Amino acid sequence: MTLADMSHRPSLYTLDARTKARNAAEKRFRLYGITAVSLGVLALVVLLTSVLGSGLGAFRQTMFTLPVTLDAAVLDKKGNRNPEEMAKATTITYGKVLTQALAAVVTERGLAPEGMKTKEIGALISKEAPASLRNMVLANPDLLGTTIDFEVLANGRIDGFFKGRVTMESAELDSNVSPAQLQLAQAMKEAGMLRLAFNPAFITNPDASELRPESAGLGVAILGSAYMMVIVLALALPIGVAASIYLEEFAPQNRFTDLIEVNIANLAAVPSIVFGILGLAVFINYAELPQSSPLVGGLVLTLMTLPTIIIATRAALKAVPPSIKDAALGVGASKMQTIFHHVLPLALPGILTGTIIGLAQALGETAPLLLIGMVAFVKDYPAAPPEGFLDPAAALPVQVYNFTQRSDPAFIERASGAIIVLLVFLLTMNILAVLLRRRFERRW
Repeated sequence: MTLADMSHRPSLYTLDARTKARNAAEKRFRLYGITAVSLGVLALVVLLTSVLGSGLGAFRQTMFTLPVTLDAAVLDKKGNRNPEEMAKATTITYGKVLTQALAAVVTERGLAPEGMKTKEIGALISKEAPASLRNMVLANPDLLGTTIDFEVLANGRIDGFFKGRVTMESAELDSNVSPAQLQLAQAMKEAGMLRLAFNPAFITNPDASELRPESAGLGVAILGSAYMMVIVLALALPIGVAASIYLEEFAPQNRFTDLIEVNIANLAAVPSIVFGILGLAVFINYAELPQSSPLVGGLVLTLMTLPTIIIATRAALKAVPPSIKDAALGVGASKMQTIFHHVLPLALPGILTGTIIGLAQALGETAPLLLIGMVAFVKDYPAAPPEGFLDPAAALPVQVYNFTQRSDPAFIERASGAIIVLLVFLLTMNILAVLLRRRFERRW
């Protein structure tokens, strides 16, 4: 090549048209990626803002402390302090005691609007309060004849007034609250009687009826979900890992094992409601296990979670370098020793990650639990295991569904609050998966 030819060659530092086109295409691709990520983040922000905006109010409740005189002549007419005899005083009686106590305080402070009746004043009190006071007195009869400071929940309409759901205009059209009652509630707040405070009962209380949304909680649903996750973990993890080890390390390669692998992949894509139909047919109709029980729910979710755990475990086993197995076999280890002493420990991070992701998926499932009857209203807590596995219970995603089916706007707030609790559980499980993966991860 002559010096003249070299002088006419383009410089490496000079961009030709093709290079400029490639660089432009790369910039556009980066822009597409940034746009996609930005849209995803924006959608997440909108979702979280909506849920948090409507759900955080469930963790705060309007309440007031009321001095209540427990008249023994009214609540224990025979005066024997016998809980069985005292139980004859119903919640209606205790409701009248609370109403009179509130009316006395309001009248003494001059807060009640002119002409308001005692019954209207008492309507500010939650319908759950008489039952709570009755349970307190029956548990401790020595309270009779004394005056106690009893913490009372305001009813759902009063709570909604201070959270912006109820207005004076809407109260004029509402048969459950009147503008005068809202005025009284506002006067009580200005007098320091009424306050918005943190409401731990939202986490611990069971569900409540349509008439008392302010006392509805997630206690039974959280306990039911915990019981089901224990069952899923106890069944899905050992079965899934054992099946994965056999298919990956011991099973012969033939049409039968190929059929099993295809079916496992297909089961992972089956809609969850199909597993609910299977659970209804097998566990309830055939095995006659009790409906709405965590045992049936756990069995159904186990069937749904198994394919996820098997696929994740097999992928983790395949990721272990063959040289490690060859080295172990070369120094005289048996195949069982090679798998359990070398392969399985190295695959443990992937197995744990797949298991926790499977559990998180099961925790958020609703459709299969609806089919096995867990949509029923459950007021009582399930007993401790193992008896509690057969008691009726709810689950967090089903509780969200239950709340959204009710007409009172306060239940919509409760549904968003339940979603927040569910998201916290899911976020915790995913963080745990990352930490366990980093904790047990080994380099080779």
